[in-house]
Amino acid sequence: MQGNLFYGSGTALITPFRGNRVDYDRLEALIDWQIDCETDALIVLGTTGEPSTLTPSERSAIIECAVARCSGRVPLYVGTGSNCTRTAVEQSVEAARLGADGLLVVTPYYNKTSATGLAEHYLAIADSVDVPIIVYNVPGRTGLNFPPEVMLELAKHPLLCGFKEACPDMTHAMRLFELVGDGVAIYSGNDDLVLPMMALGARGVVSVAANIVPAQMHAMTLGWLRGEISASRALQFSLLPLIRALFSEVSPIPLKAALAMMGRAEGTLRPPLAPLDTRRRAALMREMQRLRLIPPDED
Repeated sequence: MQGNLFYGSGTALITPFRGNRVDYDRLEALIDWQIDCETDALIVLGTTGEPSTLTPSERSAIIECAVARCSGRVPLYVGTGSNCTRTAVEQSVEAARLGADGLLVVTPYYNKTSATGLAEHYLAIADSVDVPIIVYNVPGRTGLNFPPEVMLELAKHPLLCGFKEACPDMTHAMRLFELVGDGVAIYSGNDDLVLPMMALGARGVVSVAANIVPAQMHAMTLGWLRGEISASRALQFSLLPLIRALFSEVSPIPLKAALAMMGRAEGTLRPPLAPLDTRRRAALMREMQRLRLIPPDED
């Protein structure tokens, strides 16, 4: 089943808002732009999409909009994780019913769980759907670092065939690749560690930065896979200052500011997220100007 998962750069899309409402016209435009820039996969309702602030009806409408707009042009994955197994199962079943090509399922957060509970959580989800699942480990947000040994057991299930590793500890990543790298499609969950992860065997990245530099992230990941090591390394280093600026505050706060600068979406966030402060905004703007994503200031 892992052969059904993508290679390259998958963009974890924002949810664009206009005032208090989801801006579906903007969402469609962002999807078209991403595909025109050769993004290899799209992910909605991941962390970047502010899913915890969305109502159930908004979630369903976003999935329907994205499925219709992608129209099979690229794989579409939907974030369906929860710290309640029943809710995660319900959201996963709904996403699969609405046409998702796969699911991105974050580990339980806040209440967390034991290794046994973690395995049972994912098996309950996998047994309820018929689409591939990418397990999402992001301990900085969840307080739970996914044990690679648990993934070794879960990989026996044909649908638990992907892993997004957003733990910055490369020793942890090494253990993951050691145990399941031959049987699970692994992706970097950190834009600043894409090439180190791909050197270990990752297929690519589930990317925040690709919201604003989709063509560059595609070129960097596909270049590496094609053996164009020097060019890919140069792109990674060139993008690092921008990536640091995009994570200078809780994501997607800087990202939405960047998209607003580009005129591709409003910078609207839902509470408890708040707008980017003046100092960080200025630093982000300088990096975007350096990469010619927006025009320079006029004197």
